[in-house]
Amino acid sequence: MSINSKRSVKCPQCGQMSEVTVWNSITVNDSPDLKEDLLSGGINMFRCASCGYAALMPEPMLYHDSGRKLMISFSPTNEAAVRQQLFDNIRKSSRESGELQKLTGYNLRFVTDLNELLEKILIFDNELNDKVIELIKLMILSQDIDKSEQRVCRFGKYENGAIEFMIHDHIENRIYTSSVPEETYDRLFNSLMESGVKPYSFDWEAVDGTYATRLLNGFNNHF
Repeated sequence: MSINSKRSVKCPQCGQMSEVTVWNSITVNDSPDLKEDLLSGGINMFRCASCGYAALMPEPMLYHDSGRKLMISFSPTNEAAVRQQLFDNIRKSSRESGELQKLTGYNLRFVTDLNELLEKILIFDNELNDKVIELIKLMILSQDIDKSEQRVCRFGKYENGAIEFMIHDHIENRIYTSSVPEETYDRLFNSLMESGVKPYSFDWEAVDGTYATRLLNGFNNHF
């Protein structure tokens, strides 16, 4: 069930009070329109009617798509220590509550960045495996290793037998694209499955660049 609440928010720019609807849970099967609003940037955005100031509300959200057996926990933070604590908390509470046993066959993802949340949704909507996508992103960034730290690679689209990625260079302030044939994806997917990585979760997972690096170093999602 999708869950929301009303909040009175003071605009940090002009001080005007506004009432904002905050969504803490989106269940796609019940509210497909909310998914579209989320993907278009219309969910949990504060917009001041007085001065026009706009910003993302730093609110946690649970995204649930039972049709795709996908659940994503979004807890916005930029602090590494807080991120780790939140990740540990959701793993612990999910086990202790017995919720984990009810989610067999699901992909359970933990993210702290809105763009990462939207990217995960698009990846699974395209029936792709995000672990393979993260490996490909790592491969793309490693092609220019000297600039990899200043670049962010995101999944763009999947069509006509190719997967397109968007690379944003924060120093050069430029956006590049890179396309990978689906044969590369298929080869990596088969290699991961053969190595023991499963196409579903045993627990909540943070599947990102760090996770992809661990995969390359011989780890899989049993650890």
